[in-house]
Amino acid sequence: MERTTGNPASVRFDHTALSLFSLVMLGAVVAVPLFGYYVGYTWVDWTMAVLLYFASGLGITVGYHRLISHRSFECRPWVKAVLLIAGGWALENSAYKWCADHVRHHARCDQEEDPYNALRGFWHSHLLWIFYKNPSHTHEKYALQFRKDPLIMWQHRYYVLIVLSGLAIPLAVGTLYGGWVGGLGCFLLAGLGRTFLVLNSTFCINSVCHLWGDQPHTIADSSRDSWVVSLLTFGEGYHNYHHAHQRDYRNGARWYNFDPSKWLIYGLSVIGASWNLYRVQPERTRVVA
Repeated sequence: MERTTGNPASVRFDHTALSLFSLVMLGAVVAVPLFGYYVGYTWVDWTMAVLLYFASGLGITVGYHRLISHRSFECRPWVKAVLLIAGGWALENSAYKWCADHVRHHARCDQEEDPYNALRGFWHSHLLWIFYKNPSHTHEKYALQFRKDPLIMWQHRYYVLIVLSGLAIPLAVGTLYGGWVGGLGCFLLAGLGRTFLVLNSTFCINSVCHLWGDQPHTIADSSRDSWVVSLLTFGEGYHNYHHAHQRDYRNGARWYNFDPSKWLIYGLSVIGASWNLYRVQPERTRVVA
């Protein structure tokens, strides 16, 4: 597969993205362990960290990815709004921008226009692509479909407030339970630490799942299946299957595949909150070139 190179002069460095990620990283790798060593975390801190990890992670996998980017199912407006808020807590940009990048990834996978092109190496696809971008590769056609959705644009307008609410919730819960020290601990663990973990688990889909793993469903691009990544990302690690069958609401198509995202989507359908779940028939899941 031929690798192309763009014009370095047209690349723009995103100082805001670097600053935000640096603050989250410093908080997660320095402040979180120091507070844990000298003060310690309570059961409330750990509970909030787990709950918000699940909420923000599923907001990305079920909301941003399978619902909005790939239209794998339909749902009631309140479900979509909840998923958009939870996805915003992951600090991975608004759904409007995230989904436009993701659609472009599938349309131009492993090419220069692919925002997280794995052919440029692990660190580019995992993280560095966020900090420098080529405006000439951002095509309006990938974002236009999302601009027509009022809920998506509502989340885009209030994205900063949604992000702040995801940090304010653990701060408030921790303060109510243990005063200002408890609030600080819950903020560090369930706010900054949890955000850092969600970011990097999602990044692994762009990097690990395009570099290492199996290709049982398609060899048309660099996508690969990794059950280990699926454990961290609620089923998103079955990435080779996803690239072969993008609209399937399941990434792990077999009953034994660990895919909590598909279980949530199916569960919503049982209570009438989601419908038109798109799935590929088993006979179509063979390897394609």
